[in-house]
Amino acid sequence: MKRNSRLSLALHTLSHMAGSPDRMRTSGDIAEHAGTNPVVVRRVLGKLREAGLLTSEKGHAGGWRLARKPQDITLADVYLALDERMVATDETSDASACSVEHALHERVSGVLKEIEESLVQKLSETSIAEVRGV
Repeated sequence: MKRNSRLSLALHTLSHMAGSPDRMRTSGDIAEHAGTNPVVVRRVLGKLREAGLLTSEKGHAGGWRLARKPQDITLADVYLALDERMVATDETSDASACSVEHALHERVSGVLKEIEESLVQKLSETSIAEVRGV
C-alpha cells in the first residue's frame, strides 16, 4: 500500500491508537510520526470522526482518540469512511452511440462493482485490534 495514501495514513494511525485507545494524540504528533503535514492528518482524521471512528477535543490538552474499541473498528469501516476506492469507479461520461462501447462499459462496471463488494467484505473480516495484535 502506498505510504502517502489517505487509507494508509488512517490505518497506520488507528493501529497505533489501538495500543493505547484512551490516549489523546495531537495532529502534530501523528504527522511527525507519519512523515506528513498536520493539515493532511486533520483532513483524514476528520473523515474518521464524521464516521464515528474517532473523537476530537480542541484546546491545549486536546487531540484525537478512538471513539470505539479497536476490536469494533474494521478495516472496511476505515476504507468506507474515507471514500477512497482502490477499484476504479463507474464514471459515465458522455453517452456513446456505439453499442460495443456501451456493452463493454456495462460489463466492466458490473465486474468492478463485484470486486469492490468483495474487497469491502474481506476488509470487514479484520479489525484494527487484530492488525495491532491487541
